[in-house]
Amino acid sequence: MIENIRLSFQGIVGHKMRSFLTMLGIIIGIAAIIAIVSTIKGTNDQIKNSLVGAGTNVVNINTQINGMEVLPDQGVDMSRLPIISDDDIEAIKQIDGVSDAAKYHKCVEYNGITYKNKSDLSFNMIGCDADYLTINGYQITKGRSLVADDFKYFRNVCVLENSAVDSLFDGVDPIGQVIELKGIPFTVVGLCNKMDGDFNMTLSGPEEWYTYFGYENQSIMVIPDSSWQEVYYYDQPYQLVVKAKSTEEMASAGKKVADYLNDMIKTSKKDSEDTETVKYRSENTLEKAKELQDLSSATSRQLIWIAGISLLVGGIGVMNIMLVSVTERTREIGLKKALGARRKVILGQFLTEAAVLTSLGGILGVIAGIGLSYLISKIATVPVSISIPAIVVSVGFSMVIGIIFGLIPSIKASKLDPIDALRYE
Repeated sequence: MIENIRLSFQGIVGHKMRSFLTMLGIIIGIAAIIAIVSTIKGTNDQIKNSLVGAGTNVVNINTQINGMEVLPDQGVDMSRLPIISDDDIEAIKQIDGVSDAAKYHKCVEYNGITYKNKSDLSFNMIGCDADYLTINGYQITKGRSLVADDFKYFRNVCVLENSAVDSLFDGVDPIGQVIELKGIPFTVVGLCNKMDGDFNMTLSGPEEWYTYFGYENQSIMVIPDSSWQEVYYYDQPYQLVVKAKSTEEMASAGKKVADYLNDMIKTSKKDSEDTETVKYRSENTLEKAKELQDLSSATSRQLIWIAGISLLVGGIGVMNIMLVSVTERTREIGLKKALGARRKVILGQFLTEAAVLTSLGGILGVIAGIGLSYLISKIATVPVSISIPAIVVSVGFSMVIGIIFGLIPSIKASKLDPIDALRYE
């Protein structure tokens, strides 16, 4: 085998240009597949990181009907939902898999916010307790967060997300500025930004933004829940945000908390059978990420099949050049057979040569694919994540192509009659 490999490299070096052109189809096919897989894997990792929360392990427990989130301002009767007390929060923190929890109110405010002469402002309004921002992975970038005295003395203060600052304040320092929420003044005391790890999703337009993330990624305006009733005049049930101890426990921890809250709902037997009853349900962000990844992967599989065509073309090129090689070396084959070489020796030599040729093309294709992946990342500003399994499979697959397409020429060489081969001119 070692001798066959040595002879194969001698043949490749002896016909450099011919060997390179033969490998070119393999190189292009493998490079295309590596680039596609790396780009898709990077995008999938980013989707999961963005939705799951970059390792913050946060699960939202929302009020839902038939799996659709509903809010009090949508005219749904939520009078039977429990009032979640601080004692309930402490009990939820003791549930297996739960690390921390916070309660909050939420609604989307479209027209009730004004700042100076600006009134066409919309925010995701959050009325929360003191732990909400920390559990949700927000960090204060300027000013301060909500503090205990804000809740104790019913202060009308707010924290804004950084994304709202440029369009709202036109370069003015936002700290200390007053925003009116339904005519009630709130003083900006801090700015926050969500910690999303090393990934920053780059999308080409608003349509893609809403496809991936929906309205949840409008800028948020956070106020103390102690001020919520002053603005909205009616009691609202709390939503919950739960931090799981690990990413793997997110789904189970969220379900356990939702079950705990649903057990507190006072319902009759008829209500329990009614699908229109409002209940708490955890958002399975891992499932959301999987759905988007499956959509992305379905597209990538089609691209990989297209790239695979070049591998087929490359394999045909290998078979063609090996047939030429058999013809060129007919006398050599005849001489070896005359000296006692068996068919399997001749077959092994030519199969080895074909496998070495395509494997070398596969290695060069991997190198080209990695370079192409980073080039695409630079030009198109998309994330890449090099897949080691894809590299190993690609090189192995290129070797298999060499064996498959080199089989016919090798069999032809092994079946040559030594006398006819020696007479060949």
